[in-house]
Order: sequence, then C-alpha cells, then structure tokens
Amino acid sequence: MAPSYRERLKVEGLTMAASGAIASVALLAAVPESRQRAVSTVAQLAVVAALLEGLGSRSVRKWMDAAAEAQPGGEGSGEPTPLWQMPVIMSGLAAVFILLPETNLAGSDAAGWDAGLRVTGGCLLVGLAQGLRYERIVAADETRRGRRYVRAPGSRLLKGTLLVFTRGG
Repeated sequence: MAPSYRERLKVEGLTMAASGAIASVALLAAVPESRQRAVSTVAQLAVVAALLEGLGSRSVRKWMDAAAEAQPGGEGSGEPTPLWQMPVIMSGLAAVFILLPETNLAGSDAAGWDAGLRVTGGCLLVGLAQGLRYERIVAADETRRGRRYVRAPGSRLLKGTLLVFTRGG
C-alpha cells in the first residue's frame, strides 16, 4: 500500500526540519557573518511562518477538498521525495545566496552568510509546518471524513499537490 499523504508530510517535513536545524546551528556556530542583520533574519523568518500558516494551511485544505476518490490503480506511489535530496536542495539554495555578490542585488540583505541562514531557517520552518502542522490538518480531515489521502500522479512543486482518497482510512 502506498504511503498516505499524511505519512509523506511527516517524513519529508521532519527530514527537512532536521536538515534546516542542523545547517542553521552549524552556520550560527561556525560563521560569525551569519549572525549579521539578525533583525532582518528574524523578521523575514516571521513572515515565512505567517505565510506557512495562512497560505500553506489553506492550500492543504483546498487540495483535500478537491481530492477525487481513487480508482483502482490510480493511487500513485505516494512515495515521498527521496530523503537524501532535501539537504542537497537546501544546501544548494543556501549556497546560491551565500555566494551571490551583494553588489549585483537590490539590497545587501539579499546575499551573504546571513542570507544563507535565512534559507536554512526557512527550511526548518517549512519542515516543521509540513511535518507537524499540515500532517495534523490532514489527520483531522481523514478522521472526520473517513478517508485516507494519497498524493496522486501529476503533483508538481509549483502547480500544487493533487490528492486522491480511499474510503475507510
């Protein structure tokens, strides 16, 4: 049986959160420049947290409301993104912001070690939202409706998640 959407959220989210936490602690401990512009970092991460709660929670509910009942064989694999990819993606994204020359950007807050910290801290927040908050939203809906959600083929990062469900949770 394919992993449920809820299981997928938990595994991927907590992996991303752990990666973000480890990278953030490493940056804070090893690179003094990552602690520059702390107010900007905290403010930007607060905006990320608010967006995750508002838009993210609403998107998860929207995807569940739009879910169709799965046809036999139409559940998809439900497999999470390979877990080794998450730290690689996060590290690559952080490296882009760390290595970008500040002179080529609109403001100095957009590049440097502190920008790398904002990326890793953002990954920590995204992972926590996915693995804890959204997983609980899905669990509550599955209990209320007697469904089990699975990520369907055709889901895309920028286009959104397509879900199907089976009855009986």
